Amino acid sequence: MKTIKHVTNIYKAPAPHMVGDGFRVHSVLPGGTRNEQNKVSPFILMDYGAPSYFPPTNRPRGVDQHPHKGFETVTVVYQGALEHRDSTGSYGKLAPGDVQWMTAAGGIVHEEKHETAFSKKGGKVEMAQLWVNLPKAYKNIQPHYQNLTKAEIPVVDITANSYLRVIAGEFNGQKGAASTYSPVNVFDVQLKKGDSVTVSFPAHFNTMAVLMQGEADFDGTAAKAVETVFFDQQGTEIMITAKEDTSLLLLSGEPIDEPIFAYGPFVMNNEEEIVAAINDYNAGKMGFLN
Repeated sequence: MKTIKHVTNIYKAPAPHMVGDGFRVHSVLPGGTRNEQNKVSPFILMDYGAPSYFPPTNRPRGVDQHPHKGFETVTVVYQGALEHRDSTGSYGKLAPGDVQWMTAAGGIVHEEKHETAFSKKGGKVEMAQLWVNLPKAYKNIQPHYQNLTKAEIPVVDITANSYLRVIAGEFNGQKGAASTYSPVNVFDVQLKKGDSVTVSFPAHFNTMAVLMQGEADFDGTAAKAVETVFFDQQGTEIMITAKEDTSLLLLSGEPIDEPIFAYGPFVMNNEEEIVAAINDYNAGKMGFLN
């Protein structure tokens, strides 16, 4: 029997901050306490960069090389263009609509910048980056990428002007583009004012809706841009009605019932594993950028 997932609370993101010199972001998921970590699991954090104009430059802005280990990063580009390179020798570009799903796992060093040609022209950048935890069994596998172009991500039309992109998981029988290491749904939802969509998730999944633009109603509860709506685990269905043109990410996943020990760019299960990750990085075992 299908029942409503009721809203439990709304989290308002704090003031934006800069990540590197190229991303002005809101941190839209709480995660400082163990209770908050359990509430968002298997997700760890999400930064949303609302549309921000960057003037022309010959030196691409962004984040210089840094390591990651023990989890995955999911980068979604809405406006502008990004490029990355890493210690495995991989290089890639992301245009609007593209998604990069990077499995850092056993350790990687990479950098994320505005794309070179875009930087020279200048323009608006809008993007989101989600961190997804890995179960312990996969925290030390080889790092790799899923570079998902806009054309590769399934689109389900809701009305003539509203749609849902299935980045990961499944919606109405349509499977998402990304492969995942635990049950996860990541839906990019674009609703025109007045349009509605109903989405179903398993009752025991942690579920949240991150509003990036606009305003929407969830079973009588309204939320607006840079607010995150949390739902209970008892129900199965969420109905969303756009009060204004709305852009949001729907996140739902099976909680990973394992200890979390996070330190900066490393997410492991205990302090000893964090110390080992730091030592590996300092010893160059995660590789280098040329």
